[in-house]
Amino acid sequence: MEMYQDARLSVAPMMDWTDRHCRFFHRQLSRNALLYTEMVTAPALVRGGAVHLLDHDPAEHPVALQLGGSDPVQLAQAARMGWEAGYPEINLNCGCPSDRVQSGCFGAVLMERPELVADCVAAMIAASPAEVTVKCRIGVDDQDPAEALPRFLEAVRAAGVRRVIIHARKAWLKGLSPKENRDVPPLDYPLVVAMKRAFPDLSIALNGGVQSLDAAQALLAQGLDGVMIGRAAYQRPADILCGADARIFGAPGGCDPWQTVAAMKPYIARHLASGGRVHDVTRHMLGLFAGRPGARQWRRVLSEGATRPDAGPALLDQALSAVARDRAA
Repeated sequence: MEMYQDARLSVAPMMDWTDRHCRFFHRQLSRNALLYTEMVTAPALVRGGAVHLLDHDPAEHPVALQLGGSDPVQLAQAARMGWEAGYPEINLNCGCPSDRVQSGCFGAVLMERPELVADCVAAMIAASPAEVTVKCRIGVDDQDPAEALPRFLEAVRAAGVRRVIIHARKAWLKGLSPKENRDVPPLDYPLVVAMKRAFPDLSIALNGGVQSLDAAQALLAQGLDGVMIGRAAYQRPADILCGADARIFGAPGGCDPWQTVAAMKPYIARHLASGGRVHDVTRHMLGLFAGRPGARQWRRVLSEGATRPDAGPALLDQALSAVARDRAA
Protein backbone atom coordinates (compact mmCIF):
# COMPACT_ATOMS: atom_id res chain seq x y z
CA MET A 1 0.00 0.00 0.00
CA GLU A 2 1.32 3.43 -0.92
CA MET A 3 2.62 5.76 1.79
CA TYR A 4 1.66 9.38 1.45
CA GLN A 5 4.95 11.18 1.81
CA ASP A 6 3.81 14.41 0.22
CA ALA A 7 1.28 15.94 2.58
CA ARG A 8 1.94 19.45 1.31
CA LEU A 9 -1.71 20.32 1.79
CA SER A 10 -4.17 18.47 3.99
CA VAL A 11 -7.65 19.02 5.39
CA ALA A 12 -7.69 18.86 9.18
CA PRO A 13 -9.56 16.16 11.10
CA MET A 14 -12.66 17.89 12.50
CA MET A 15 -15.20 16.25 14.77
CA ASP A 16 -18.72 16.09 13.29
CA TRP A 17 -17.40 17.47 10.01
CA THR A 18 -14.82 15.30 8.23
CA ASP A 19 -16.87 12.12 8.05
CA ARG A 20 -16.77 9.80 5.04
CA HIS A 21 -19.34 11.83 3.07
CA CYS A 22 -17.41 15.05 3.60
CA ARG A 23 -14.20 13.36 2.48
CA PHE A 24 -15.78 11.94 -0.67
CA PHE A 25 -17.04 15.45 -1.49
CA HIS A 26 -13.64 17.04 -0.84
CA ARG A 27 -11.98 14.45 -3.05
CA GLN A 28 -14.08 15.66 -6.00
CA LEU A 29 -12.43 19.07 -5.55
CA SER A 30 -8.80 17.96 -5.21
CA ARG A 31 -7.12 14.74 -6.29
CA ASN A 32 -4.01 15.32 -4.18
CA ALA A 33 -4.91 16.98 -0.87
CA LEU A 34 -4.48 14.56 2.03
CA LEU A 35 -7.75 13.98 3.91
CA TYR A 36 -8.20 12.92 7.54
CA THR A 37 -10.97 11.11 9.36
CA GLU A 38 -12.64 12.55 12.40
CA MET A 39 -10.82 11.44 15.53
CA VAL A 40 -11.73 7.85 16.43
CA THR A 41 -10.88 6.82 19.99
CA ALA A 42 -8.90 3.63 20.40
CA PRO A 43 -11.25 2.31 23.15
CA ALA A 44 -14.22 2.69 20.77
CA LEU A 45 -12.50 0.37 18.28
CA VAL A 46 -10.83 -2.06 20.64
CA ARG A 47 -13.33 -2.34 23.49
CA GLY A 48 -16.47 -0.98 21.84
CA GLY A 49 -16.19 -2.87 18.56
CA ALA A 50 -17.15 0.26 16.61
CA VAL A 51 -15.43 -0.98 13.46
CA HIS A 52 -17.97 0.90 11.30
CA LEU A 53 -16.05 4.08 12.23
CA LEU A 54 -13.31 2.87 9.87
CA ASP A 55 -15.64 2.64 6.86
CA HIS A 56 -14.56 4.70 3.88
CA ASP A 57 -14.76 4.74 0.10
CA PRO A 58 -11.56 3.83 -1.79
CA ALA A 59 -12.09 7.03 -3.78
CA GLU A 60 -11.22 9.04 -0.67
CA HIS A 61 -7.51 8.17 -0.89
CA PRO A 62 -5.09 9.66 -0.01
CA VAL A 63 -6.78 9.46 3.40
CA ALA A 64 -5.44 9.03 6.95
CA LEU A 65 -7.04 7.76 10.15
CA GLN A 66 -6.74 9.86 13.30
CA LEU A 67 -6.81 8.02 16.61
CA GLY A 68 -7.31 9.33 20.15
CA GLY A 69 -6.06 7.54 23.22
CA SER A 70 -3.17 7.13 25.61
CA ASP A 71 -2.88 3.38 26.20
CA PRO A 72 -0.05 1.92 24.09
CA VAL A 73 -1.61 -1.55 23.91
CA GLN A 74 -5.01 -0.24 22.81
CA LEU A 75 -3.47 2.20 20.33
CA ALA A 76 -1.36 -0.59 18.83
CA GLN A 77 -4.50 -2.70 18.30
CA ALA A 78 -6.41 0.25 16.87
CA ALA A 79 -3.52 1.11 14.53
CA ARG A 80 -3.45 -2.47 13.25
CA MET A 81 -7.22 -2.34 12.71
CA GLY A 82 -6.80 0.93 10.81
CA TRP A 83 -4.10 -0.53 8.58
CA GLU A 84 -6.20 -3.62 7.87
CA ALA A 85 -9.15 -1.35 7.02
CA GLY A 86 -7.02 0.35 4.35
CA TYR A 87 -5.47 3.42 6.00
CA PRO A 88 -1.76 3.84 5.10
CA GLU A 89 -1.32 6.60 7.72
CA ILE A 90 -2.40 6.51 11.36
CA ASN A 91 -2.25 9.84 13.20
CA LEU A 92 -2.19 10.18 16.99
CA ASN A 93 -4.14 13.16 18.32
CA CYS A 94 -2.07 15.12 20.84
CA GLY A 95 -3.78 18.43 20.15
CA CYS A 96 -7.48 18.15 20.97
CA PRO A 97 -8.20 20.42 23.95
CA SER A 98 -9.75 17.74 26.13
CA ASP A 99 -9.32 18.00 29.90
CA ARG A 100 -9.92 14.29 30.44
CA VAL A 101 -6.84 13.31 32.39
CA GLN A 102 -7.94 9.97 33.80
CA SER A 103 -6.94 6.68 32.17
CA GLY A 104 -8.92 7.56 29.04
CA CYS A 105 -6.97 10.77 28.50
CA PHE A 106 -6.24 11.87 24.99
CA GLY A 107 -5.50 15.02 23.06
CA ALA A 108 -3.49 18.04 24.14
CA VAL A 109 -3.03 16.84 27.73
CA LEU A 110 -0.48 14.42 26.26
CA MET A 111 1.80 17.40 25.54
CA GLU A 112 2.65 17.16 29.26
CA ARG A 113 3.61 13.48 28.93
CA PRO A 114 6.04 13.13 26.01
CA GLU A 115 7.44 9.86 27.37
CA LEU A 116 3.96 8.29 27.33
CA VAL A 117 3.40 9.57 23.78
CA ALA A 118 6.72 8.01 22.77
CA ASP A 119 5.57 4.66 24.21
CA CYS A 120 2.25 4.98 22.34
CA VAL A 121 3.72 5.74 18.92
CA ALA A 122 6.43 3.09 19.31
CA ALA A 123 3.73 0.51 19.99
CA MET A 124 1.69 1.74 17.01
CA ILE A 125 4.73 1.59 14.71
CA ALA A 126 5.49 -1.97 15.84
CA ALA A 127 1.89 -3.08 15.29
CA SER A 128 1.55 -2.45 11.55
CA PRO A 129 3.32 -1.15 8.43
CA ALA A 130 1.21 2.04 8.51
CA GLU A 131 3.03 5.36 8.70
CA VAL A 132 2.46 6.72 12.22
CA THR A 133 2.22 10.51 12.52
CA VAL A 134 1.42 12.89 15.36
CA LYS A 135 -0.71 16.05 15.56
CA CYS A 136 0.11 18.27 18.52
CA ARG A 137 -0.09 21.80 19.95
CA ILE A 138 2.88 24.04 20.75
CA GLY A 139 2.12 23.47 24.45
CA VAL A 140 -0.61 23.52 27.07
CA ASP A 141 -1.50 25.79 29.97
CA ASP A 142 1.60 27.25 31.66
CA GLN A 143 4.15 25.35 29.57
CA ASP A 144 6.76 27.45 27.78
CA PRO A 145 6.31 26.34 24.14
CA ALA A 146 9.95 27.12 23.31
CA GLU A 147 10.92 24.41 25.83
CA ALA A 148 7.93 22.04 25.75
CA LEU A 149 7.62 21.66 21.98
CA PRO A 150 11.22 20.64 21.19
CA ARG A 151 11.17 18.22 24.13
CA PHE A 152 7.98 16.67 22.76
CA LEU A 153 9.38 16.47 19.21
CA GLU A 154 12.60 14.85 20.45
CA ALA A 155 10.58 12.17 22.23
CA VAL A 156 8.38 11.22 19.27
CA ARG A 157 11.30 11.35 16.83
CA ALA A 158 13.29 8.98 19.04
CA ALA A 159 10.29 6.62 19.02
CA GLY A 160 10.30 6.48 15.22
CA VAL A 161 7.87 9.19 14.09
CA ARG A 162 8.96 10.99 10.93
CA ARG A 163 6.03 13.37 10.32
CA VAL A 164 4.36 15.80 12.72
CA ILE A 165 1.54 18.33 12.28
CA ILE A 166 1.76 21.23 14.72
CA HIS A 167 -1.29 23.35 15.56
CA ALA A 168 0.51 26.64 16.16
CA ARG A 169 -1.45 27.55 19.31
CA LYS A 170 -1.30 26.56 22.93
CA ALA A 171 -4.25 24.65 24.33
CA TRP A 172 -5.66 25.94 27.60
CA LEU A 173 -7.13 22.92 29.34
CA LYS A 174 -8.35 25.04 32.24
CA GLY A 175 -10.60 27.99 31.50
CA LEU A 176 -11.23 27.72 27.75
CA SER A 177 -13.78 25.61 25.93
CA PRO A 178 -12.69 23.45 22.96
CA LYS A 179 -14.27 26.06 20.67
CA GLU A 180 -12.38 28.92 22.34
CA ASN A 181 -9.16 26.91 22.08
CA ARG A 182 -9.44 27.15 18.28
CA ASP A 183 -9.41 30.96 18.33
CA VAL A 184 -8.31 32.56 21.61
CA PRO A 185 -4.70 31.42 22.17
CA PRO A 186 -2.43 33.42 19.86
CA LEU A 187 -0.84 31.78 16.83
CA ASP A 188 2.94 31.36 16.80
CA TYR A 189 3.99 30.52 13.25
CA PRO A 190 7.66 31.53 13.78
CA LEU A 191 8.04 28.87 16.50
CA VAL A 192 6.82 26.13 14.13
CA VAL A 193 9.20 27.36 11.39
CA ALA A 194 12.01 27.33 13.98
CA MET A 195 11.16 23.71 14.83
CA LYS A 196 11.64 22.75 11.19
CA ARG A 197 15.10 24.30 11.29
CA ALA A 198 15.88 22.55 14.57
CA PHE A 199 14.56 19.17 13.35
CA PRO A 200 15.44 19.11 9.62
CA ASP A 201 14.95 15.32 9.47
CA LEU A 202 11.31 15.62 10.58
CA SER A 203 8.54 16.43 8.13
CA ILE A 204 6.70 19.28 9.83
CA ALA A 205 3.33 20.68 8.75
CA LEU A 206 1.62 23.71 10.27
CA ASN A 207 -2.05 23.92 11.25
CA GLY A 208 -4.04 26.80 12.67
CA GLY A 209 -5.60 29.92 11.21
CA VAL A 210 -4.65 29.32 7.57
CA GLN A 211 -7.37 30.93 5.46
CA SER A 212 -6.16 30.70 1.84
CA LEU A 213 -3.88 28.98 -0.64
CA ASP A 214 -1.81 32.19 -0.76
CA ALA A 215 -1.16 31.83 2.98
CA ALA A 216 -0.36 28.12 2.54
CA GLN A 217 2.14 28.85 -0.23
CA ALA A 218 3.82 31.54 1.89
CA LEU A 219 4.28 29.07 4.75
CA LEU A 220 5.66 26.37 2.44
CA ALA A 221 8.10 28.96 1.08
CA GLN A 222 9.49 29.34 4.63
CA GLY A 223 10.64 25.72 4.54
CA LEU A 224 7.72 23.91 6.12
CA ASP A 225 6.86 20.55 4.58
CA GLY A 226 3.09 20.91 4.71
CA VAL A 227 0.11 23.03 5.65
CA MET A 228 -3.10 21.69 7.15
CA ILE A 229 -6.27 23.74 6.72
CA GLY A 230 -9.38 23.17 8.82
CA ARG A 231 -12.45 25.38 8.95
CA ALA A 232 -11.63 27.42 5.83
CA ALA A 233 -11.50 24.21 3.77
CA TYR A 234 -14.84 23.10 5.18
CA GLN A 235 -16.67 26.42 4.97
CA ARG A 236 -15.15 27.51 1.62
CA PRO A 237 -14.19 24.20 0.02
CA ALA A 238 -13.99 25.42 -3.59
CA ASP A 239 -11.76 28.36 -2.62
CA ILE A 240 -9.24 26.12 -0.89
CA LEU A 241 -9.41 22.81 -2.74
CA CYS A 242 -10.21 23.66 -6.36
CA GLY A 243 -6.86 25.36 -6.90
CA ALA A 244 -4.81 23.08 -4.66
CA ASP A 245 -3.68 20.51 -7.22
CA ALA A 246 -2.19 23.10 -9.56
CA ARG A 247 -0.85 25.58 -7.02
CA ILE A 248 0.36 23.36 -4.20
CA PHE A 249 1.16 20.07 -5.93
CA GLY A 250 2.10 21.33 -9.41
CA ALA A 251 -0.32 18.80 -10.88
CA PRO A 252 -3.03 19.17 -13.50
CA GLY A 253 -6.23 20.13 -11.77
CA GLY A 254 -8.82 22.70 -11.06
CA CYS A 255 -12.48 22.05 -10.60
CA ASP A 256 -15.80 23.59 -11.39
CA PRO A 257 -18.37 23.59 -8.55
CA TRP A 258 -21.09 22.80 -11.10
CA GLN A 259 -19.26 19.67 -12.29
CA THR A 260 -18.68 18.70 -8.66
CA VAL A 261 -22.42 18.72 -8.06
CA ALA A 262 -22.92 16.37 -11.01
CA ALA A 263 -20.28 14.01 -9.58
CA MET A 264 -22.03 13.92 -6.20
CA LYS A 265 -25.44 12.87 -7.54
CA PRO A 266 -24.60 9.17 -8.12
CA TYR A 267 -22.90 9.06 -4.72
CA ILE A 268 -26.04 10.42 -3.03
CA ALA A 269 -28.16 7.90 -4.94
CA ARG A 270 -25.96 5.05 -3.63
CA HIS A 271 -26.16 6.42 -0.10
CA LEU A 272 -29.97 6.58 -0.30
CA ALA A 273 -30.10 3.04 -1.65
CA SER A 274 -28.17 1.84 1.41
CA GLY A 275 -30.70 3.49 3.75
CA GLY A 276 -29.02 6.87 4.27
CA ARG A 277 -30.47 10.37 4.05
CA VAL A 278 -29.68 13.18 1.61
CA HIS A 279 -28.87 15.49 4.52
CA ASP A 280 -25.99 13.20 5.57
CA VAL A 281 -24.14 14.28 2.42
CA THR A 282 -25.51 17.70 1.51
CA ARG A 283 -24.79 19.24 4.92
CA HIS A 284 -21.10 19.15 3.93
CA MET A 285 -21.79 20.84 0.59
CA LEU A 286 -23.45 24.02 1.87
CA GLY A 287 -20.31 26.11 1.38
CA LEU A 288 -19.59 24.98 -2.19
CA PHE A 289 -20.54 28.34 -3.73
CA ALA A 290 -19.28 30.47 -0.81
CA GLY A 291 -18.20 33.87 -2.08
CA ARG A 292 -19.77 33.22 -5.48
CA PRO A 293 -23.04 34.49 -6.96
CA GLY A 294 -25.96 32.34 -5.87
CA ALA A 295 -24.31 31.10 -2.67
CA ARG A 296 -27.22 32.11 -0.45
CA GLN A 297 -29.83 30.44 -2.69
CA TRP A 298 -27.72 27.27 -2.85
CA ARG A 299 -27.57 27.06 0.94
CA ARG A 300 -31.25 27.87 1.34
CA VAL A 301 -32.55 25.22 -1.08
CA LEU A 302 -30.27 22.52 0.30
CA SER A 303 -30.96 23.41 3.94
CA GLU A 304 -34.72 23.51 3.53
CA GLY A 305 -35.02 20.51 1.23
CA ALA A 306 -32.52 17.96 2.53
CA THR A 307 -34.50 16.96 5.61
CA ARG A 308 -37.72 16.21 3.70
CA PRO A 309 -38.57 12.50 3.62
CA ASP A 310 -38.78 12.44 -0.19
CA ALA A 311 -35.49 14.31 -0.77
CA GLY A 312 -33.25 12.75 -3.42
CA PRO A 313 -30.44 13.66 -5.83
CA ALA A 314 -32.87 15.93 -7.70
CA LEU A 315 -32.56 18.36 -4.79
CA LEU A 316 -29.11 19.27 -6.13
CA ASP A 317 -30.67 20.21 -9.49
CA GLN A 318 -33.19 22.43 -7.72
CA ALA A 319 -30.40 24.13 -5.79
CA LEU A 320 -28.35 24.65 -8.97
CA SER A 321 -31.41 26.15 -10.69
CA ALA A 322 -31.70 28.62 -7.82
CA VAL A 323 -28.02 29.50 -8.24
CA ALA A 324 -28.51 30.04 -11.98
CA ARG A 325 -31.54 32.26 -11.40
CA ASP A 326 -29.64 34.31 -8.86
CA ARG A 327 -26.73 34.74 -11.27
CA ALA A 328 -29.02 35.81 -14.07
CA ALA A 329 -30.93 38.30 -11.93
